[in-house]
Amino acid sequence: MTAAAKTELITVRDFIRYAVSRFNAAQLFFGHGSDNAWDEAVYLTLHALHLPLDRLEPFLDARLLPEERTRLLDLYTHRCQDRLPAAYLTHEAWLGEDRFYVDERVIVPRSFIAELLDEQLTPWVADPWAVENALDLCTGSGCLAIKLALNFPNARVDAVDLSKDALAVAERNIADYHLGERVHPVHSDAFTALAGRRYDLIISNPPYVDAESVDALPPEYLHEPEMALGSGDDGLDFTRIILAEAKKHLSEDGILVVEIGHNRDALEAAYPDLPFTWLDTAAGDEYVFMLNAADLPD
Repeated sequence: MTAAAKTELITVRDFIRYAVSRFNAAQLFFGHGSDNAWDEAVYLTLHALHLPLDRLEPFLDARLLPEERTRLLDLYTHRCQDRLPAAYLTHEAWLGEDRFYVDERVIVPRSFIAELLDEQLTPWVADPWAVENALDLCTGSGCLAIKLALNFPNARVDAVDLSKDALAVAERNIADYHLGERVHPVHSDAFTALAGRRYDLIISNPPYVDAESVDALPPEYLHEPEMALGSGDDGLDFTRIILAEAKKHLSEDGILVVEIGHNRDALEAAYPDLPFTWLDTAAGDEYVFMLNAADLPD
């Protein structure tokens, strides 16, 4: 941050332009809510100024107070020098229209399953009101567990994670949504603490990054909990546990929905006899699979 920046940058438009230039010069990686320097600069600027995130145009030529300029320049510097994802700087992440508190105890939410839940898993779930028990395995911040509760109004949801730190964040988000009577954080290593429990719907966005990709992650990802990213050499270690154990925890007509990243080919090669249904998301049909309870191994 230079003295010139503090005096020569005057309007919101000036600061956004400056931020884009700095972000591009620093070769930042974008993948935690935005995918380019402009969108990230707009988001951070509007958030820091306490302005509506969906109303940029009316404020572009607004002049900023000295303390606002300092706040923005400090934020841009933090993003560039520390390579922290924007969500950790603002302590918020969005999935669709839903906002969640996040910090470095949890992975930044970015699951394709979120959009499927907002569609109530149509047509795979015929009656959303008939889902009475649901499980979000590897819940992290609790965002998908909360979306389960919001979109399946009759469901009692278990939000499971091995990390007690993550569950503390999930508890905060559950309280923010006033869902404490329906969404229950559970400390468990996969299914180990769920003996005897069965669910109409199990979802999971588990660790799925293969070892080669973990070694090549940009600095932004290295701020996230390591246990939430990597899953063995081929990225499938945790998914193997899910496929081996899920049937014991599903109702007779229950379904399993799992996000798998870029591992579709590896998964189908490892399980050639499983009839995976690949669900359509905004990014395509390669990232989230569904299986019926009857199709899972005993």
